[in-house]
Amino acid sequence: MKKIWASLLALPALLLTATPARAQEHRIDHLEPASWWTGMRSQTLQLMVHGQHMGELEPALNYPGVRITSVARVSNPNYLFVDLEIGATAAPGRLDLQFRHGAEVLHHPYVLQARVSGSAQRVGFNSSDAIYEVMPDRFANGDAGNDSVAGLSDKLDRADGSGRHGGDLQGMIDHLDYVADMGYTVIWPTPMLTSDMPKVSYHGYATTDHYRIDPRYGSNEDYRRFVAQARVRGLGVIQDVVLNHIGSGHWWMRDLPSRDWINYHGKFVPTTHHRAAVQDPYGSAEDKENFTAGWFVENMPDLNQRNPYLANYLIQNNIWWIEYAGLAGLRVDTYSYSDGPFLAEWTRRIMAEYPRLNLVGEEWSTSIPVVSRWLEGKRNFDGFVSHMPAMMDFPLNDTLRRALAARDGDENSLNNLYETLSQDYLYPHADNMVLFEGNHDMARIFSVLNEDIGLFKMAMAYVLTAPRIPQLYYGTEILMTSSVKERDDASYRRDFPGGWQGDAVNAFTGAGLSAQQREAQAMLKKLLNWRKAQPVIHHGKTMHYGPEQNTYVYFRYDGTHKVMVALNKNATETVLPTARFHEMLDGVASGVDVLSGASYALDGQLRLPARSALILELKPAAATTTTTTAATTTTTTAAAATATAGRVVIVDKFASPQLHNSRALRIYLPPGYATHARQRYPVLLCTTGKTCSMPPPPPTASSGAWRRPWTA
Repeated sequence: MKKIWASLLALPALLLTATPARAQEHRIDHLEPASWWTGMRSQTLQLMVHGQHMGELEPALNYPGVRITSVARVSNPNYLFVDLEIGATAAPGRLDLQFRHGAEVLHHPYVLQARVSGSAQRVGFNSSDAIYEVMPDRFANGDAGNDSVAGLSDKLDRADGSGRHGGDLQGMIDHLDYVADMGYTVIWPTPMLTSDMPKVSYHGYATTDHYRIDPRYGSNEDYRRFVAQARVRGLGVIQDVVLNHIGSGHWWMRDLPSRDWINYHGKFVPTTHHRAAVQDPYGSAEDKENFTAGWFVENMPDLNQRNPYLANYLIQNNIWWIEYAGLAGLRVDTYSYSDGPFLAEWTRRIMAEYPRLNLVGEEWSTSIPVVSRWLEGKRNFDGFVSHMPAMMDFPLNDTLRRALAARDGDENSLNNLYETLSQDYLYPHADNMVLFEGNHDMARIFSVLNEDIGLFKMAMAYVLTAPRIPQLYYGTEILMTSSVKERDDASYRRDFPGGWQGDAVNAFTGAGLSAQQREAQAMLKKLLNWRKAQPVIHHGKTMHYGPEQNTYVYFRYDGTHKVMVALNKNATETVLPTARFHEMLDGVASGVDVLSGASYALDGQLRLPARSALILELKPAAATTTTTTAATTTTTTAAAATATAGRVVIVDKFASPQLHNSRALRIYLPPGYATHARQRYPVLLCTTGKTCSMPPPPPTASSGAWRRPWTA
């Protein structure tokens, strides 16, 4: 069976027929999905059958547990849509699909495979993961034999920034150890389906065959081997999918199933990108229609997912790849440009089949309300309901890059970063948003930050400790640079050094890297591998403090651990009083920096090095111990072994709107105050001029009774 299945994948247009008279008048060019599985949650499957005059034929099959429930014909007589029901009793095997026209019978073998045990409950990527995005054509060339392929017009040309450079699946397989050793847990390659376009085909966002890996990357089996090899190393694989459009070289474009398969009936009408229009209470119908129906460019026809056969095709295609390859999730390009009701159904059906999977969509907007519309659990004013678990966090990405790149005193600052994160209440599950420092459509972050290594480290620290799923772009770890002044895709997508024979620099081994590049690579490797074992970063709560003195401090914490992150954007050392952070530093004596291993005392001041990010694992103060004998009771702590009595602080002429006259405020600070600053303290208020006497010292801190305030 395995050999039959492999040959079907290799020859998707294979025609297997009986050959009575008139057989030449009918043929099967495409039958998709190419195969399916038993044991799926949904028992329905729709086959698209395409070939000469296929609409004239009647399908039939005889297989236990499988039956044809309906047959649909469309305006193009070369198409047939066949609905199957695959019942719970159906066993894996090969069906003989028959297509009849009088005495003529076409036979097509169709494979039902056994579903892998546990497939439905596979766990997708989440906040415990770190995602590594790569462009396969620009990462590593492992098989020079597929650099140019006969029949595909866009040939190898490494000198052309928009040409194909030869990176492939074998190149990624060869360097999976590097990705895993760096500390990543998920790899996201940009699209790898066939993109048979005359030029600029390397990026893959112009699909021309939905069921075939581009031969210049390898085969379908190579892709499945890549996913399997990644899994052995603890890496999940995300597939990048495009629902909104196709390439003009797609086989559909030579013989469209129906006139409404492509938006605007196949005529190029550009989108005006008014992304807010779909939820604008004052928006025009024209703007809403144009946003989803308009084309990006003339060579990328825009798909009309309101056509039910196309919608079903796309949904089944993504389920097929998840099941066939063993994927950990999907990233959806230009998500919001597709039809809204279709997206709701697409997410519903995929999540119903894989309830623990994760999906993330691209909505390139810096507006949180625009992005949050598409998330599961978001209550939209117009009643739109989504089942999308995650979105790319463009608002926070944009704020981070601007805040760190801004000059002191500029409008964009660390305060913008603080305020953007403070709006997480607008997301149903903010910790499932994917925060990225950059991607294939953006200027390299090191260049955006004016090649300032200190600012770079701050950006990396933030992305990897914020309450998000982090994603980094290939080459970030070695400070790859790009143009920053205008859109320049070629500069964002340069070859990863070491991925081609003869490269003078090899980032996989470190050979030829500058000292600064090695420093950045080592920093990220240490931080990524540390993060893998930190549940407090994966799932912990967050508390942050409004930026002051050009610094920003936040904490990640749970019931047992605390991590303090302090960003200092100043070019000089900055000293912060730790009393401000008493809510988080109660009972904390010091912190150890994850990156340097240095210990920082937190009992009064915290000295932040210039242009730095400290990630401190907080250490509790030594526990208070009480020793009792027949004659005496002694209380000691490691921090203050002789501090057996508290002290009184007096604030004269304390005024408050709630007081008719100013008062003398006396505050009793118990033993261990410096390391228990979060506690509540007893207070004695006295009328001005009146003699006050302190009551006896309250019980020891260990009893907890002293936390109750008292007045006289």
